[in-house]
Amino acid sequence: MWIIDSSQTFQTLKPLQTKSFRTFAAVPIRQLRYLPLIKSISGFRGTIGGRPGDNLTPQDIVECTAAFGQWILETTGNPTLVVGRDGRISGEIASALVINTLRSMGISVVDLGLSTTPTVEIAVPLEKAGGGIILTASHNPKEWNALKLLNHKGEFISAADGAAILEKVAEKSVTYATVDKLGSYRRDDTYIRKHIDQILALPLVDVEVIRAKGFKIVVDAINSTGALSVPPLLEALGCQCSVVNGEINGIFAHNPEPLKEHLGTLATEVRRQKAHLGIAVDPDVDRLVFMCEDGELFGEEYTLVAVADYVLSKRGGGNTVSNLSSTRALRDVTQKYGGEYFAAAVGEVNVVEKMKAVNAVIGGEGNGGVIVPELHYGRDALAGIALFLSHLAQFGKHISTLRKTYPDYQMAKTKLDRRPEIDLEKVFAVLKEKYHREQINTEDGLKIDFADGWVHLRPSNTEPIIRVYSESHSEVIAANLAKKIISDIGEVR
Repeated sequence: MWIIDSSQTFQTLKPLQTKSFRTFAAVPIRQLRYLPLIKSISGFRGTIGGRPGDNLTPQDIVECTAAFGQWILETTGNPTLVVGRDGRISGEIASALVINTLRSMGISVVDLGLSTTPTVEIAVPLEKAGGGIILTASHNPKEWNALKLLNHKGEFISAADGAAILEKVAEKSVTYATVDKLGSYRRDDTYIRKHIDQILALPLVDVEVIRAKGFKIVVDAINSTGALSVPPLLEALGCQCSVVNGEINGIFAHNPEPLKEHLGTLATEVRRQKAHLGIAVDPDVDRLVFMCEDGELFGEEYTLVAVADYVLSKRGGGNTVSNLSSTRALRDVTQKYGGEYFAAAVGEVNVVEKMKAVNAVIGGEGNGGVIVPELHYGRDALAGIALFLSHLAQFGKHISTLRKTYPDYQMAKTKLDRRPEIDLEKVFAVLKEKYHREQINTEDGLKIDFADGWVHLRPSNTEPIIRVYSESHSEVIAANLAKKIISDIGEVR
């Protein structure tokens, strides 16, 4: 088994002996950079270069795009798609391949160019398009890219739809258009502004009170489209904004996942500039992390908690949803207002499905993803910023003081390389039997609720790894819960 430290997703590993099983300790050198192409119901993701079928090559991009385009034509009859991309190095080439493949099928393309994931989601229904494609590998390093697929509502496609598209990829049954019926092309750079305008119009976004506060904010745009979208929003809210890593070149200044260990420069600038707070987003601007005035993180798990606190206080309560790997603090805040909390399987499409089913007023994921159904059903860092600043402005005190008003849970996040010898079904069966006296949830992998915390074990949908998340009131207990489960996995033969 290989254990990959959460701060270094792609590493070479050296062996380390333990009593129960042979593990590996992480060494930060870059030899696991290139990994297989992942075709799944959530889209197509891989590292750039290599051989077709092994990595995300031009041939794979064309084949996957064509399968999606064929599915759109057959299921919706709508020959228009919206395309947008983040700022990563391969984005321009990948976008050209996607756009021209679609046009070759007789599908007209509205190209948003450099954009954000939530902006493309908003554009699809406004354009009355059959769907959309976002070219982004989210928080993955620069070597990666991906095709995220949207339906006609601007929402990520369902599992059933994803399975149908995968069948078309395998079948390669695509029909291209004749020269007289090629799709048209239109570039539209106005949608980030339209997106911001929709956010400013939300009833719960208190523009005037935010402007009155005159927040001084430092933004880490991680060399991607956060530099195009976050500063204009903050300026519209009357904030003073400075940006680090603002050049959109896709050469990410640090690991693009917005975690504490990657945000040292932001912390330095927040303190140096005596800013009220800092903001970090991922390359496609659907994840959001806040930093306190002292350079300490507010906590990515608490982005959604704080926004939900604000929304619930204004709505007089209501239901909320997050995924099984998210903090218990959202449940606690929801119950404070008399609402009911629901857990969904990991993945935005699962959270959205549950939100619709229970009529949730707010939801999202503990990785800093906020979903505001009044705006659209997608994780939206820009909407999260506006609602959070409304909350902070009305609270009237330091952001660090606001953080202290919430339950203080500690989470440990670990990644295991998913090796062929790991039989997950057997692992789950053994663990279920061993911990049968605890509360067990098998909706998404295996989650075990103990009296002093929980552990969630599940295969990743986007990387060839197994995630092990744990949480407790104590950081030590959370880490020990994760270590205990990892040790149990090592004992399974």
